[in-house]
Amino acid sequence: QVQLVESGGRLVQAGGSLRLSCAASGIMFRMYDMGWFRQAPGKQRELVADITRGDTPNYADSVKGRFTISRENAKNTVYLQMNSLEPEDTAVYYCSASRYGTSYWGKGTLVTVSS
Repeated sequence: QVQLVESGGRLVQAGGSLRLSCAASGIMFRMYDMGWFRQAPGKQRELVADITRGDTPNYADSVKGRFTISRENAKNTVYLQMNSLEPEDTAVYYCSASRYGTSYWGKGTLVTVSS
C-alpha cells in the first residue's frame, strides 16, 4: 500500500520559514519524481515545486528564490524548505509521487501565513 505522509505545516508569520516533509512508503522512492502542490481556498491545486528522480528541481515562478525542494532517498523523504513566507502562500500543501503517468498523493498539511 502506497502512503505519502506530509508534515510540518503550521501557522507562521509573514517573513518566516517552514520546512515541510513528506515520507513515502510502499514505492521504490528513488525511482519516482516527487512534487509539492498546494491548494488555497477557492483556488485550483497548483504545482509549487518538483524534483526528478535524477535530482533536478523545478519551481513555480511564484516561489523561485524562496522555496527549495530536496529529496533524501535513503529516508524515502522529500522536503520543501519555505523561506520569506507570504500570506499568499497560505494553502494546503500536498506531496505527490509520479512515475510513468501514475501518481500518488498525500492527504496534505496546512500552512497558514499571517500578515
